[in-house]
Amino acid sequence: MAKCKHVEVLIVGGGLAGLTAGIHLSQHGFEVLLIEKYAYPHHKVCGEYVSNEVLPYLNGLGVDPIKEGAKNISLFEISNTKGELLSTKLPLGGFGISRYHLDNILYQKLLETAAVEIATVSGVCFLNEIFEVQTQHGNEYTADFVLGAYGKRSNLDIQWKRDFVQKPSQWLGVKAHYDFNMPEDIVALHNFNGGYCGLSQTETGAVNACYLTTYAAFKKHKNIEVFQKEVLCENPHLKHFFNNANLLFDAPLTISQVSFSKKETVMNHVIMLGDTAGLIHPLCGNGMAMAIHSAKLFSEIFITSKKTGQSRQAIEARYTSNWQASFSGRLQTGTLIQKMLLKPMATQVGFSIAKIIPGILPRLIKQTHGTLLV
Repeated sequence: MAKCKHVEVLIVGGGLAGLTAGIHLSQHGFEVLLIEKYAYPHHKVCGEYVSNEVLPYLNGLGVDPIKEGAKNISLFEISNTKGELLSTKLPLGGFGISRYHLDNILYQKLLETAAVEIATVSGVCFLNEIFEVQTQHGNEYTADFVLGAYGKRSNLDIQWKRDFVQKPSQWLGVKAHYDFNMPEDIVALHNFNGGYCGLSQTETGAVNACYLTTYAAFKKHKNIEVFQKEVLCENPHLKHFFNNANLLFDAPLTISQVSFSKKETVMNHVIMLGDTAGLIHPLCGNGMAMAIHSAKLFSEIFITSKKTGQSRQAIEARYTSNWQASFSGRLQTGTLIQKMLLKPMATQVGFSIAKIIPGILPRLIKQTHGTLLV
């Protein structure tokens, strides 16, 4: 029989943004329910490097990825399709950890102070200042606030006719873990014709290989194995990797319809967090940190608003403004970098300039990263 319960904050989606917001808000005494589609732990198609900018914030919530085995990453290297390599120190550094492990750490932390239901949300309706939420299991809830943290794309986006779902996406993501001898302090980005592949160690010592490619580049080939052999391996660094690495998954994970179009930060009064609000190009290696940062942005605004009696409209406006100030510049820089890397001539010019002026690369990294969050 369906049940109906009221909570102060209901979070749709239990990735990094949803879990972090749930921990933050529930630790401050708010009644939180998080609804996630898949049982923990589970793998996701994702680069698994996180900027150190979020470490102080996570530590403040009682989460320490380094103590949980995350690899300290201090170096970045990038190659063009020919294999020419540039390298630099990361301005803030970062850490390597699988989504399988990090999401589960946050999930276990959230269970200390909040409720979690494993289900698919089938509908969200806002009426008379109250949200009504239904799941496919038949459960029903009401909530004062709803946060959308369900990732890149959901059935809710289609129901709400969000602008980005009306536009075809050209991108496909592929990810797997491999047994491969790679230094644990490096995150690498290797370009190939039609995309780019990130490599970094995770807490187990396995190397996460996650790449993004266009449908136009992929559809000419029979399958992932053939595509990797015939396209990715034209880059000598990727050829060395795939020829010597042992796949640890039964098969690579894939995700389609990856969209980098502009998204609404508030939709039908639902506050959007993480990739649900906007997706940075994976080549910038900072999507995970941005998701966690967005949770911090909203949580602090919400906690303050409850103390000062601000209206829903004021909360939405402040969150939108702060989100734009924090992330719009990063997204624009990421878009420009991606466009350059997909054009061989522009990439060659960029590499030539970076060799002459080594300071350019760390400056670009700073443009896609933030400062330490405390």
